[in-house]
Amino acid sequence: MTRAAATAIGFIAVLLWALLALFTVGSAPTPPLLLNTICFTIGGVLGLIWTASTGGIGQLRRVPLGIYAFGTLGLFGYHALYFSALRLAPAAEAGLIAYLWPLLIVLLSGLLPGERLQRGHLVGALLGFAGAGLIISGGTTGFQAQYLPGYLLAMLCALTWSSYSVLSRRFGSAPTASVTVFCIASALLSALLHLALEDTVWPDSKLSWASTIALGLGPVGLAFFVWDIGVKRGDIQLLGTSSYAAPLLSTIVLVVAGIAAPSWSLALASVLITGGAALAARASFKAVS
Repeated sequence: MTRAAATAIGFIAVLLWALLALFTVGSAPTPPLLLNTICFTIGGVLGLIWTASTGGIGQLRRVPLGIYAFGTLGLFGYHALYFSALRLAPAAEAGLIAYLWPLLIVLLSGLLPGERLQRGHLVGALLGFAGAGLIISGGTTGFQAQYLPGYLLAMLCALTWSSYSVLSRRFGSAPTASVTVFCIASALLSALLHLALEDTVWPDSKLSWASTIALGLGPVGLAFFVWDIGVKRGDIQLLGTSSYAAPLLSTIVLVVAGIAAPSWSLALASVLITGGAALAARASFKAVS
């Protein structure tokens, strides 16, 4: 598989994550850990079917336990924090703070062996950051002190996912099939913590069930597998900068669904994020040639 193909496959995850906030809002009133349990179970079953059909079950026995622990903490930690943040703060603001992870990926990726942070990557990431900031400041309610716990959890989301994505590159020898175990282990961990800490509230309507199942199939399922291919074999800096399409698309989806309000800041953010991605792509092309 070429570097360009792996990058394109990784970007499929970005498109799926654009639906994460919408489906999370639609899954209410299911508490975060129970939602984690359901979604990761669906993702794990999806992974088992994919792994079995590609003959990858035998590979799973050769993966070190440390990698399984790392992947489980990354997937479980990020989504537990994300779902909790969207329960404690407005969806647009909390979701977009969580999406600061693309900038962090670009910055941290410069520390990886064989990677070099180009000026275009950095400028592009900063433009994307500015675009996301415009969307945040032009959100449905603006920042309010009462939602500070949700904002802080969202920031931890960004730190967790960026660290997981960059460190995954260091474990490039682990097969993508190992993500199946990450999902199953995350589901078990979520279930145990749910029983200890939360009241059980199942999805209570067709909409909440549909949103929950859609989360498990896409943003909390297939997305992990294609992202693993992208960060291990593709251009991680270009992926990081291009990932700012996720908060932009996510906000557009929330606007279309009537959950967030449209604004001129969203239009300007579109220009900044698109321009930032174009700069990063140009920097990656120049680095290769």
